[in-house]
Amino acid sequence: MGNVFSRIYNVVKQIPKGRVATYGQVATLAGNSRWARVVGYALHNNPDPQNIPCYRVVNREGRVASAFVFGGANRQRELLEAEGVEFLPDGRIDLDKFGI
Repeated sequence: MGNVFSRIYNVVKQIPKGRVATYGQVATLAGNSRWARVVGYALHNNPDPQNIPCYRVVNREGRVASAFVFGGANRQRELLEAEGVEFLPDGRIDLDKFGI
């Protein structure tokens, strides 16, 4: 899993500030479109949150993780909003506007 996690972390590091990617997008870019759950597991075990911006990864509906490991969903939202990501009234992110 170490090599897989490294590939996932390298993809997440490339998500630009003010943008988000879905777990599925990260999985595909890391080499296997079926790794969406593995992406979640890798991000949950993020060894370097300062340099691997896991908060920029959201679900396929553009929603933040309810169990964001580094402070919960509200913290993930705060981090994204601080970068200029806007949320729709229903709590989703417009992936057409803010996605990679």
